[in-house]
Amino acid sequence: MRITRVLSAYVGRIFFTSALAVLGGLLAIVALFDVIELMRRASGRAEVGFGDLAGITLLKMPFLAIEILPFAILLGGLLAFWRLTRSSELIVARAAGVSAWQFLAVPVLLGVGLGLFATMALSPVSAIMLARAERLDTALLRGGAGAFGLAGGGLWVRQPDAEVQGGWVILRGGRVELAGGELRLSSVSVFRLSGDDRFQGRIEAERATLEPGRWMLRNASSVAVERPREPIADLAIPTDLTVARLQESLAPPDTLSFWALPRFIAVLEQAGFSSLKHRLRFQALLALPLLAGVMVLVAAGFSMRPSRRGGVGLTIAAGVAAGVALFILTKVVGEFGGSGAIPVTLAAWTPAGVGLALAVAMLLHLEDG
Repeated sequence: MRITRVLSAYVGRIFFTSALAVLGGLLAIVALFDVIELMRRASGRAEVGFGDLAGITLLKMPFLAIEILPFAILLGGLLAFWRLTRSSELIVARAAGVSAWQFLAVPVLLGVGLGLFATMALSPVSAIMLARAERLDTALLRGGAGAFGLAGGGLWVRQPDAEVQGGWVILRGGRVELAGGELRLSSVSVFRLSGDDRFQGRIEAERATLEPGRWMLRNASSVAVERPREPIADLAIPTDLTVARLQESLAPPDTLSFWALPRFIAVLEQAGFSSLKHRLRFQALLALPLLAGVMVLVAAGFSMRPSRRGGVGLTIAAGVAAGVALFILTKVVGEFGGSGAIPVTLAAWTPAGVGLALAVAMLLHLEDG
């Protein structure tokens, strides 16, 4: 029997409403805990107000929404299907010849649609807002640590000037080479700025090497307005950077959108840096629509048990536990993928594959009695 449009729209509407309500509730809880954590970190900083902390948290909301979307879909689906089962609406539909696969088609499509929206439309907004939140967090709570950028194979570094109180040093390398754990730059330009961002001078160097506690510039010369170039030979600029810290600070994967990640991965690999975490993030965003649709099936498998059989509460609790287990699995395989222990594609798609196998097995058992 073909499911009617009315029943399709009804089941889809209830699922969609429940999923969005759960997503909003989870975001509110996460935001509350995030504000509390920021308040703890801001204790003793009188210049940082509650509005600043709330602003940082609000900027993180799109990113957090993407992160908890699969779990919100699972909980929303559990509530929606349990409600329809308790009121015997799904039981009547199945008695009329409608299979579970038929009335789950619309919720699954909605779940996949939410995943596609998060990947393609929300991730660019999330990247921009999260990057802004990170900058505010750095400026207000981390004492204005340096900023780093990688573009077109060149490296930009902004760090405090050890020789000028409140001043800054901006270093740019035209080409980056990472070999044997040593970072080398060629065609280097160094700009010195005062505390009020006034230009103080420029240094050009043939190459620079990041050594413990310093940038070592080779064949350097000082360049000033209306003055001839003055050779300096070798020059050391103090720094607290390390290769590991620099790599971790180069546009974290979460601050890049789905559309920008492939290009940045190519730049990272061209410069000799590891792109494992960025490739893992890209694959995870690719897998998100499938994972969202799978969560709908998992929710249905745990919540469509007829209430007359008893044990409904335990079954739904088992569904929540399964969702938590899949969430933990996502993080665990993500760590393995980010460290290179397993391929990033396997790490990103494993949770969706495991969830799909579990959901299909439960629904086949449900359909066949």
